Amino acid sequence: MSAPQRDIWADTLIELAATNPDILVLDADLATSTKAEKFARAFPDRFLEMGIAEQGMVGTAVGLASLGFVPWLSSFTVFFTHRAVDQVRMSVAQTRANVKIGAAYSGLQLGFSGMTHIDIEDLAIMRAMPSMTVLAPADAAECAAVVRWATATPGPVYVRLGREAGPDVFGPDYAFQPGRVIRLRDGADLLLVSTGQQTARTLAAADLLAAEGIGAGVVHVPSLKPVDESALAEAAAAVPLVVTTEEHTVLGGLGGLVAEVVTSHEPRRVARIGIEDAWGESAPNAWLLDRHGLTPERVADRVRRELARS
Repeated sequence: MSAPQRDIWADTLIELAATNPDILVLDADLATSTKAEKFARAFPDRFLEMGIAEQGMVGTAVGLASLGFVPWLSSFTVFFTHRAVDQVRMSVAQTRANVKIGAAYSGLQLGFSGMTHIDIEDLAIMRAMPSMTVLAPADAAECAAVVRWATATPGPVYVRLGREAGPDVFGPDYAFQPGRVIRLRDGADLLLVSTGQQTARTLAAADLLAAEGIGAGVVHVPSLKPVDESALAEAAAAVPLVVTTEEHTVLGGLGGLVAEVVTSHEPRRVARIGIEDAWGESAPNAWLLDRHGLTPERVADRVRRELARS
């Protein structure tokens, strides 16, 4: 079981900051929740508490980046993609500022944080923003690798960070490559495509299907932008059915990306599993995942229905 990605994000930045004096963390009064407090304890003179003012925090980060610093922003996902989206769009993306966005509390698994704090539209919003790199790591190893890459690579980067711990998908030797599509499992009957922490649940669903003689390939897409379209199209071309699974709305996120790629190359049926044009709810995580068809069992059930349609 991986540590929560918000912890891995903070721990990795502390490690990097030991040898890179340009790394700063700016927080919007949520350091206890996002784990930015870890960085504050390790490097108090390089931690800036900006208060409940994400818009101003983004502008401050752009100014710091212009002076050669590498500012990491820390807040809940919803406050970047909604409250401060104008500043992210105008000041960060349009100027290609070297600002990194650590978007914690992403997806459904926020427990009882409530509808207002649950953001399941972020990938669609950020993927549509020119100049923005959009990353969604699966586990601790990939999260650490993504943070290292983003810190060392000039330009705007959005990193989706889960609140809860999850199963390990990769080993400690994992190396992140932007755009890479990672084939985790082969299967001749269909292809399951996932991203972020949903990938572990998708692998578990493939195991359930394999026990019934259904061969489901699994592909993980940690980099929604950029993405290796040719590799994704090649994987999809080998099967009659592609099913995407994501802890995100089915509109404009991974499902939209895969549908765009598949229809542009060798068209075939694409089914999208995710939140069906609905708001998140205040409820236990397990209940939310089951309600929206994202548990391994519910994913496997949906695959059976899609195959029956074929």
